[in-house]
Amino acid sequence: MLKFDNTVHKKVGKRIKEIRTEKNLSQQDLAAKCNYEKSNMSRIEAGRVNLTLTTLDKVSKGLEVELMELFRF
Repeated sequence: MLKFDNTVHKKVGKRIKEIRTEKNLSQQDLAAKCNYEKSNMSRIEAGRVNLTLTTLDKVSKGLEVELMELFRF
């Protein structure tokens, strides 16, 4: 069984949180913009989720940033 390396997931999650904080959005606010539960947004920011491109696209649109901005770490 392959070990799950979530280093990138954690970096992306941290970046999402940084941008969200800069924009004065709560996790609840961002979750609502993405049509997610707050608990899902919490897992995303903690890097505990294997993010799909669709999820990343929704989050970037919710944050009103280009998708690539989530990978500037």
